[in-house]
Amino acid sequence: MAPLFTRRQMLWSLGGGLGGIALADLLAREQVLAGEERARNVNGLHHPAKARRVIQLFMNGGVSQMDTFDYKPLLERYHGRPFDPGTGERIEAVTSVPGNVLRNPFPFRQHGQCGRWVSSVFPQLARRVDDIAFLLAVASKTNVHGPASYMMNTGFLLPGFPCMGAWLSYGLGSLSDNLPTFVVIPDHRGTPYNNLGNFSSGFLPVQHAGTVLRVNAPNPISSLFPPQNARHITRESEADGLNLLRELNREHLERTPGDSRLEARIASYELAARMQASAPEALDVNRETEATRRLYGLDQAHTQQFGRSCLIARRMIERGVRFVQVWSGAGGPTNNWDMHTSIVNELPGMAAQVDQPIAGLLQDLKQRGLFEDTLVVFSTEFGRHPFSQGSEGRDHNGGTGVAWLAGAGIKGGTAYGESDDWSWRAIDPLYCYDVHATILHLLGIDHTRLTFRHNGTDRRLTDVHGHVVDEILA
Repeated sequence: MAPLFTRRQMLWSLGGGLGGIALADLLAREQVLAGEERARNVNGLHHPAKARRVIQLFMNGGVSQMDTFDYKPLLERYHGRPFDPGTGERIEAVTSVPGNVLRNPFPFRQHGQCGRWVSSVFPQLARRVDDIAFLLAVASKTNVHGPASYMMNTGFLLPGFPCMGAWLSYGLGSLSDNLPTFVVIPDHRGTPYNNLGNFSSGFLPVQHAGTVLRVNAPNPISSLFPPQNARHITRESEADGLNLLRELNREHLERTPGDSRLEARIASYELAARMQASAPEALDVNRETEATRRLYGLDQAHTQQFGRSCLIARRMIERGVRFVQVWSGAGGPTNNWDMHTSIVNELPGMAAQVDQPIAGLLQDLKQRGLFEDTLVVFSTEFGRHPFSQGSEGRDHNGGTGVAWLAGAGIKGGTAYGESDDWSWRAIDPLYCYDVHATILHLLGIDHTRLTFRHNGTDRRLTDVHGHVVDEILA
């Protein structure tokens, strides 16, 4: 028979309200409640970890690989001609009639000791290529934003599955008592395709879902503090509310002893109480030097918003957050990397918003000694086609795209995978499963062993697929 009370629920019932929070927190700090979890925080779950935390930079909308990192001279030679890859098949696009071959309108140059080709839209990132390992043949099983975003975040095309951040929270637990394990920083213009579904815990316990920080909003964390005009809320009224909440929790537990949502609520309240003291400091970028703020581009209008997101991501992982996901681009037809109308006019602006902040993040992590145990991941849901949509746009292409990794355990200045001469299809495709398996490996996790029993099946992030890309590992 399942016990009626977990240890945390017993403490809550006995201590009550903030007293229960304080007691649970004190015991956790003394490792009474979480000694085993804390031991694996550093050592990894299945083998020694090279990375302790992750910052994932997700470019929402589908970055055009042949206009950024995947240099294809053939596009210049055949520009304006009908696209014919020589396979004899019918050429199709997801939202348009395929046009003629469209050259890359931006000059490519080789950079760094590794000689990596990078387009002129990323001048600052080009200086960091010796720190980066590129994956040049990342394919998707769909050309549609919503399912492709789910796939790159959860490993599945359909909603309802846990994202990578939730799996890491479930498998490795927290590095901090006072901040969430998994934080999401959306674009200041709005959430991406699928809204909050990309950050979901799916069938894992709810406490592993991402905590959303709107870092460029006046109130970055919803409901952390009472609104200023709510003068009727006092310490006494809050105490009364917590006492009532305790009684409601006890009644709920008696009715549904196996419901994990109550445990998640209690954990959320505990964390919120601690975050009232810790979160404002972590979010205050004015504590940084002027030189650091300039490094992230906070002194320029076009880089300020994404730069603030990247700087707060660094401040978060520095204070013990396990996984931070930073988004560039909102959902919808504009203000993202989904460039159907004009690569020439749209790509430079989007790239300029992130170029300095991402390069600054890599440099800052190195200067602070965090690069050795922090993994930085650059990803998007799919690539673009080598032929035009209209006169100078590009349609969705799940056949190939680009991602890159840098930092802990990564062999900088390397590349793995290759697309065909057109950057139309991957020659030997990598999928999200392989990217996820590699990230988990660096965090000390065997992706085949991180499982959760759901509806009679042992589910995992990589489903039944995936291999570690050893070629980019140091």
